[in-house]
Amino acid sequence: MTEARQDSVSARLEWSTSDLVNIFPFSHHVELAASIQPDGLTLETTVVASSEGPVPVSFGFHPYFGFAEPSRASWHLELPAMRKLLLDRRGIPTGEEERFAGFNDELGDNSFDDGFALTEERTTFSVAGANYKIRVELLAGYQYAQVFAPKDKDFIALEPMTAPTSALASGRGLRFVSPGERFQAVFRIRIDRA
Repeated sequence: MTEARQDSVSARLEWSTSDLVNIFPFSHHVELAASIQPDGLTLETTVVASSEGPVPVSFGFHPYFGFAEPSRASWHLELPAMRKLLLDRRGIPTGEEERFAGFNDELGDNSFDDGFALTEERTTFSVAGANYKIRVELLAGYQYAQVFAPKDKDFIALEPMTAPTSALASGRGLRFVSPGERFQAVFRIRIDRA
């Protein structure tokens, strides 16, 4: 089921057929609503568990951003204070964390490929170029984030996540939607003139 209007679109996926339940054995449905405003885009994701049992929640989005000017080294990045997830040699979180004081500076030669546990559910990440500042505002449901900015690429990803990488395997940071209940996660991408 899909509904489209001039400034929004919504879709629903029923995860209850045998071919889907064989992949992820939890009957549920997902609703995704996207609405556009003059200065940005809001995405709302809702997971509704069936009456058959709880459903684990582990999803995220991967918005990538870049600017033509100035060069990547001059982009201004702002990250809040969080807890950095420590990784094993495969890049999987170990369950240990360390304090991350935040970042508020030009990207320079810094490279990021890091997962974080948020200290506040409502938080904002931003990157600015010569003319625009892009904010990723986490409004509800996201307790983790990934920041991906390899120093040899002209992009950055500021990624809202409901659980850390590999949570379905490790159980760390994993939340469940009780039978018949709903879980909602909301984030907004806002674009302003710099």
